[in-house]
Amino acid sequence: MLDAMLNGLSGLVAGVAHLHWSNLVMMCIGGILLYLGIKKDFEPLLLVPIGFGCILVNIPLADLMEKGGFLRTIYDFGVITELFPLLIFIGIGAMTDFGPVLENPYTFILGAAGQFGIFLTLLLALALGFPYKDAVTIGIIGACDGPTVIYVASQYAQHLLGPVTVAAYSYMSLVPVLQPPIMRMLTTQKEREVVMKTHQKTVSKTTKLLFPIVITIIGGLIAPHGLPLLATIMLGNFMKESGAVARLTKASENEIANIVTLLLAISIGATMSGPVFVKPTTIIILALGLLAICLDTVCGVLFGKVLYLVTGGKINPLIGAAGISAFPMSARVVQREGQKYNKKSYLLMHAMGANAGGQVGSVMAAAVMLSVLKGMGII
Repeated sequence: MLDAMLNGLSGLVAGVAHLHWSNLVMMCIGGILLYLGIKKDFEPLLLVPIGFGCILVNIPLADLMEKGGFLRTIYDFGVITELFPLLIFIGIGAMTDFGPVLENPYTFILGAAGQFGIFLTLLLALALGFPYKDAVTIGIIGACDGPTVIYVASQYAQHLLGPVTVAAYSYMSLVPVLQPPIMRMLTTQKEREVVMKTHQKTVSKTTKLLFPIVITIIGGLIAPHGLPLLATIMLGNFMKESGAVARLTKASENEIANIVTLLLAISIGATMSGPVFVKPTTIIILALGLLAICLDTVCGVLFGKVLYLVTGGKINPLIGAAGISAFPMSARVVQREGQKYNKKSYLLMHAMGANAGGQVGSVMAAAVMLSVLKGMGII
């Protein structure tokens, strides 16, 4: 009887005995993510469940990510199958208004320019010795679009899923901190003070309905292997613009998006096990992801300067910073920066056009990269 009791007591402290120092580090990181989500309001819908999942997976012997564990079940069902990010894209499409980019088509080009950081970081990752699949996954952090990063990583670099996802969502929440210094460094006082005229154009309902269909067909023909990404965001937008399926649109924006976000985030946190996550490679990936987003901003602003010159000073280069996929956060950053230098400057709608273009551009960038890798026989 005494031996049985002693064995039972030893089982109670077995978790402590198996605790690795890296587990403690990751528990602290999980706590930091919870703090940023709750106290600093940095993407709380994502960072709170990610942080909690990170703490859970670093408790030894709980086996939550082993076969049959509840986190492994969620992970296998929605992340490995790519189902969760695609469902979220339907919700994103249902919440996105492409009206500003249709009113000012040139902003679509700014959205494309804002993706160059992805490809530059891809080349740098390859130069550092990362395999092609890993390099693509790291580069796509520059999309500043969590679902895109998760989709690519879950298909081709599952071992990087934790680091790249945390990098993508963390840097997306830090856009208001990261972008303004770059915007100020690359533009002159005169350029920042430019007041852009707001043209009140009316985009017809037919145009708004045709846009997602045309983009889906063209994008699918150009990069067919990335069609699931593009098709789901455009499906959500088409449902919104049609007005015929209000219940489905509302569910995509709210109930479905909320449930999937919770399940996706907690299962992503569950990939952050200490022995797997705490490596020098993780630091390199986080640094490259930061570089990717900074380069996206640089390329967008520089292209905005080109448009400034071409139009004789009619376009404020600051709107180029909104060419990333952090929608609509980046557009708001541009508006605030513009108003600092000219109270008469209202850049929001122009920046929203670039931001919506960046939403499509990031998905297209991922689609092109996946199709190229498929064509090369790498995936």
